[in-house]
Amino acid sequence: MKKNTKTLSIEAEANRNLVVLWFGVFITGMGFSAFMPFLPLYIEQLGNFSTDTLNILSSVTFAISFVMTAIISPYWGKLADKYGRKPMLLRASLGMAIVISLMAFVTNVWQLIILRALQGLFGGFISNATALIATQTPKNKAGRALGIIVTGTTSGQLIGPLLGGIISSAFSYRGTFLITGSLLFIVFILVLIAVTENHKPSDFIQGNTKKDPHPFKHLANKNMLIGMFITTMVIQIVNTSINPIMALFVREINHSNVSTTLLVGIIAALPGISTIIAAPRFGKLGDKIGPQYVLIAGFILAFFVQIPTAFVSSILLLMLLRFMIGISDATMLPQINALLTKSTPSEMTSRIFAYNQSFMSMGGVIGPLMGAIVANIWGYRGIFITGAIFILINFVHFLTTLKEMNPKEKKA
Repeated sequence: MKKNTKTLSIEAEANRNLVVLWFGVFITGMGFSAFMPFLPLYIEQLGNFSTDTLNILSSVTFAISFVMTAIISPYWGKLADKYGRKPMLLRASLGMAIVISLMAFVTNVWQLIILRALQGLFGGFISNATALIATQTPKNKAGRALGIIVTGTTSGQLIGPLLGGIISSAFSYRGTFLITGSLLFIVFILVLIAVTENHKPSDFIQGNTKKDPHPFKHLANKNMLIGMFITTMVIQIVNTSINPIMALFVREINHSNVSTTLLVGIIAALPGISTIIAAPRFGKLGDKIGPQYVLIAGFILAFFVQIPTAFVSSILLLMLLRFMIGISDATMLPQINALLTKSTPSEMTSRIFAYNQSFMSMGGVIGPLMGAIVANIWGYRGIFITGAIFILINFVHFLTTLKEMNPKEKKA
């Protein structure tokens, strides 16, 4: 009876952590995307800039946060493995709350760029939330829990621009920063009082080597882990490469009387909506049959959706294909997290997810740049063909790493 009570208590704590951290990653995702609709307009208020200069400053201000996140995430991951994920969650949420609130008071664009860089430096909430859930969830149930976390991040990034536009219309651009900062401070309070973690600091890693400066050399599945990092980056590259020209592409094929702006908003939201719907379900399926098999299906689906998108001439067909891209993301993202969890000792979980976050941030920077370059050389449709090629190469590499998985992982 005591054992059952203890088990129920542990499950209750895990469920509470999952709810709080879902809200946390939702607000964090929103915090990174809420300013996108008006960021160039806000920068325009901070000085007299030509159109070309404004475009460059907007790009730098947008990208600098992701670049800094890519650089600093592994360091935060190392600290999380040593001192616990909860302290890193508190650091990230409070740091971002302060920095984003300060963006409301900038007087020139350089102050804004510095604060965006600091926002990236204080990042790591999503990777540490994922790591905490991964370490507290039985590995045979990790896919579903990690799928739920994916829906929080995705829905935050999806709804962020919409909420940012609504809030800025009602309370001004500066008010949006203050409100977002306040929401992140609420996340800080919730994590402080509601999230529990029984972390035992350890300097030991696989192989019983103490304070090893190169712990990755002891991991049995190094190539597979690197493959998952690359897959995360490729997904982000493919998803964001269309961003610079989506409005232009929609305008090109829009032969209806419906506003192009409205259609772009709907089409941009569809992948996120389908990911939110499908990710927990595919995560649960991965727990049942093995994440690697669901991931293989995701690669195949993504490839066969990208190809016809390059030749689409109907808005309705484009909507369907973008919705299917979200389904492919839902088959892949929870499985990547599950495979990272199953292939990593618990004392290195945060570092592994931090590296995964770094690769995702790099994809967020590379994708739009690649999309703009490809569009200039081969046209808008070339972006989808290029994305399909990236997916195919990534799929072939993934198949070569499957043999590194040990029998237990293959059956998990």
